[in-house]
Amino acid sequence: MARLQTHLAAKPVCQFLRTRGLLVDDPGLHRDRDLAWIERALATLPQPVAEEVDAWVQALRGQGPRENEPRSWEGIRRYLSNLRPVLNAWTAAGMTTLREVTADHIQATMDGLEGTVRRQRATALRSLFRALKRERLVFRDLVRHLPVGDLTGIPRPVPSDVLAGLLDQAATPFARLAIALAAIHAVPAAEIRTALTADLNLSRGTLELRRGLRRHTLYLEELTHRLAADWLTYRHQRWPTSANPHLLVTQKTAPDPDYPAVHRITMQKVLPKGQTLDRLRQDRILDEAFTTGDPLTLMRLLGITEATAMRYVGTAYPERTAKLLR
Repeated sequence: MARLQTHLAAKPVCQFLRTRGLLVDDPGLHRDRDLAWIERALATLPQPVAEEVDAWVQALRGQGPRENEPRSWEGIRRYLSNLRPVLNAWTAAGMTTLREVTADHIQATMDGLEGTVRRQRATALRSLFRALKRERLVFRDLVRHLPVGDLTGIPRPVPSDVLAGLLDQAATPFARLAIALAAIHAVPAAEIRTALTADLNLSRGTLELRRGLRRHTLYLEELTHRLAADWLTYRHQRWPTSANPHLLVTQKTAPDPDYPAVHRITMQKVLPKGQTLDRLRQDRILDEAFTTGDPLTLMRLLGITEATAMRYVGTAYPERTAKLLR
């Protein structure tokens, strides 16, 4: 249907026909677009590199030797898209299997990268070789200790003047609530996108975040509570018939009967250029680390892991952790 006309909105048309019983589904066409992209990417790789990368994909989907929560095809596609230039360069140079990768290959791949690009590349490489080592497809995990962040690994705060003006610059209730959740409660951008309206309880002043099988409850202070109430009022007035269960919706996602979450690019657009919600979250954790210096407090208050809490406390008070075994 999308090929009939360039400007035809095929998805709303299909949804309209489906609600009236006029749509006949073709099972052959109902394939996840991210899965289709992954299969095309694997088809361009020579054997056995393609088989090794496919084993990694299956492990991310929860089909490896260790039970874990399966990742979405969208998340796996982001990982593979970051690694695709690397894999293409290695295979073009004559590499026939990932067992031939050396520390020099890894170093050459990371040279010149910084910021978000470096973090994404390092995260994907660590995921790939960790899975291949567990599957016994490589002999050693060469990137086990590869720094994920910047070369020093030290979290950097957001300048106070920038942070103070973000809420004033936010033009919509959507943007103000997203910024508050990241900058005050250190909620990751992905969890802000997928938070559910049913998990927000204004009478109790709480927001429950779903993290796999775990739950983390936010206790909203006065500012965030007011911004959440303002957003719910705005949402109800703007889209009173929307059945999308997600807390944050847009003009596209609110009426969509498939109930999608807000796209990550939409979340990025709520901030001025150069800022990200994840950086605001990092600044909040670092500020709390300077204030308390207690990793247990960080874990209980912000719902972060032990390793993350220790990293931020070590940044705030390096003298306390300088003698700990690494």
